Amino acid sequence: MSVDPMIAAQGSVDPGDPSTIADDGVDRESRAPWHTILLLVVASFGSGIALIVPMVFSMAVRLTELAPDSEQVLGFILGAGAVCSLVAAPLTGIVSDRTRTRWGRRKPFAVLGIVIGLAAVPVFAFGPNLVVLGLGWMLTSVAWGTTGASIGNLLADRLPERQRGQVSGLVNLAGQVSPVLGILVAGQFADDSVLLFLIPAAIGAALVGMFVVFVHEPDSRDMQLGEPLTVARFIRSLAFHPRQHPRFAWVLSGRFFFFFGLSLTVAYGTYFYAQRLGVSVTEVSTVMAAISALGIVSASLGALGAGWLSDRVGTRRGWVAASAIVFAAGSAVSAFAWTFPMLIVGALVTNLGIAAFGSAGQALVLDVLPYRSTQAGRFLAIASFSQRIPSAVAPLVAPLLLGLAASRESQYVVLYLASAALALVGGAVPLFLGRRPR
Repeated sequence: MSVDPMIAAQGSVDPGDPSTIADDGVDRESRAPWHTILLLVVASFGSGIALIVPMVFSMAVRLTELAPDSEQVLGFILGAGAVCSLVAAPLTGIVSDRTRTRWGRRKPFAVLGIVIGLAAVPVFAFGPNLVVLGLGWMLTSVAWGTTGASIGNLLADRLPERQRGQVSGLVNLAGQVSPVLGILVAGQFADDSVLLFLIPAAIGAALVGMFVVFVHEPDSRDMQLGEPLTVARFIRSLAFHPRQHPRFAWVLSGRFFFFFGLSLTVAYGTYFYAQRLGVSVTEVSTVMAAISALGIVSASLGALGAGWLSDRVGTRRGWVAASAIVFAAGSAVSAFAWTFPMLIVGALVTNLGIAAFGSAGQALVLDVLPYRSTQAGRFLAIASFSQRIPSAVAPLVAPLLLGLAASRESQYVVLYLASAALALVGGAVPLFLGRRPR
């Protein structure tokens, strides 16, 4: 059987990577302290606001100003940004594995993300056309995607197995809650193009900045570096051998289908609620914030419950499958919801499924992650493809699905039912895993 060239280059071919103390001096069986977990959650909350609010609200408002009645263009803009983050994710992950600074391997990339994210604000605010608006989104998706990846890499570096479900649940809950506050705040500045984008970015920069300043990461200057990273080695590192790591491959396949289904509807939430409730795009921010606020309870139950339970009982695979079923049920309800109460029901059930999948699913990724002590950034970047590729492709497919509908009123029925079907496939795929991991 062939050996992964990136593994061989670093002198480690142990497929189980059983070491509990890595060459960075971190004891991987010790529980992460509460203040580190708190700051990780706070940083995740901040990066979520900075990334998701422009995606689901701010750009829809700005697009309406620049090109009214061109809502399908939003899918192409989001798709272009997702392609950029798809390229940036493995680059920053692999380079961070090899970064040697007194501040560690991960935090320098969080700082880089903050800088680029703030630089994107004037591009958004003063862009005179859709091309510049798209450029602003490309910068934003790369910036806050890099920041989020650095947080995820640190989680992989530091968390023992018995904390992965709980902490993944908390981080996922932060991601679920962040758009609620972000949309509510940004909605107050819908008429101000600068503040509409500046407020979410400033909140993100401040909260991620706390993570950078107060979370300790060991000095990485003495870590073994291995052979120099060349263009050829980088390209080879973007793949892995599924037969060497079958559990990792199955998990990624399931996540691909689930996130493809989810990504079909994310970009069109503003337009969906505006159509179903008969209000304008600029007026829908309050409605979306109210629905999202009500969803906090179900998101909390899904994220914390699934994460906590997957750490203690049963298998993570079962929780992943169940959460996909719940999400699909919520999408089906939303597809046929034309009243505010039914839209709330659909949102509550959907949020429950997303949050549960996020916590149990992320813990499952960490469980099957190969070579955690030396190449966590690389394999988490590969794992991110299962989310980033759907994020890039689904917004391009969504307009085609909308075009298949017999009428404008049935457009979102098609879109949400397709989302439900893909999620069900995603929940079923991990069931093919063997007895390991849990």
